[in-house]
Amino acid sequence: MDHIVLWLKYLLLGIVQGATEPIPVSSSGHLVIFQHFLGVDRTGLSFEILTNTASLIAICFIYRKDLARLLVNGIQYLRTRETQYKADFMFIMYIIAGTIPAVIIGLLFKDKIDAYFTSIHTVSIGLLVTGVALWLIRNLNGRKRDGDLSYKDALVVGLAQAVALIPGISRSGSTVITSIAVGMKQDTALRFSFMLYIPVSLGGLVLGVSDMANDPDRSTLFIPYVIAFLTTLFVTYFAMRWFMNIMAKGNLIYFSYYCFIVGILLLIFMR
Repeated sequence: MDHIVLWLKYLLLGIVQGATEPIPVSSSGHLVIFQHFLGVDRTGLSFEILTNTASLIAICFIYRKDLARLLVNGIQYLRTRETQYKADFMFIMYIIAGTIPAVIIGLLFKDKIDAYFTSIHTVSIGLLVTGVALWLIRNLNGRKRDGDLSYKDALVVGLAQAVALIPGISRSGSTVITSIAVGMKQDTALRFSFMLYIPVSLGGLVLGVSDMANDPDRSTLFIPYVIAFLTTLFVTYFAMRWFMNIMAKGNLIYFSYYCFIVGILLLIFMR
C-alpha cells in the first residue's frame, strides 16, 4: 500500500512538472509547493534531471522540423556562405549567445540558489514577480522576426533565463516576456524561448549524469522515477500545444492572474 501511495505522489509530481514546464508559472516553484504538501523529500538531482529530460524530449519533438531546418541550413551556410541560409545560421548563433548567461550563473551559483531560494516564501515572491511582468507586457506584440534579432536581444533574454534559476520565477515566462519586451513578435518570442531551453536542459543532463549514477535512492525509487518521467513526457507535450494556442491568441494575461492568486495565497497561508 505504501508503494502505491508513493507511486501516486510521483505520478502527481510528473503531472505538475509536465503541465507547468512550458507555461509561464514556474515548474520548479510548483514542484517545491507540491513536494511540501505531499511530503516528498527528494535527495540528489535524479528526479529533477529525469523530469527535465522528459520535458526536453517532448519540446524537441514539437519543434523537430524547426530544429532540422536550423541544423541543415546552418551547415549549408558554413559551407556555401549563401545569403538564403544566413538567417537560420544567425538564429543558431543567437541561441548560443543567449545560453551563455544561464550557463555561467548556473555553474557558479546553482548550488547556492538551491540552498537559499527553495522555500515556499521565495516561490510566492517569484510568482508575484512573474505575474507583474506578464501584466506589463500584456498588450505588447513586437515586429521582430527570426531574421531581425541581434546579439543584444539574445543576451538580454539569456539574462532573463538565468534569473529563472530561482524557483518561482518562470523560465518560459521570463524568456517569453523579455523576448516580447525587446520587440519580438509573439510567435518568434515563443520559438526563441524554447530553443534557449534546449541547450540549457541538455547541459544539465550531461552535467547530471554522475549525480544520477551516484543517487542513493536510484534503486528504491526506480519505479516512481519511471512513472514521473513518462507522465512528464506526455503532459509536457499537450501542455506545450495548449500554450502555443494561448500565445497565438495573445492571452498571456490569464497566467498573470494565476500567478497573482497563487502567490498571494501562499503568502497568506504559508507563513
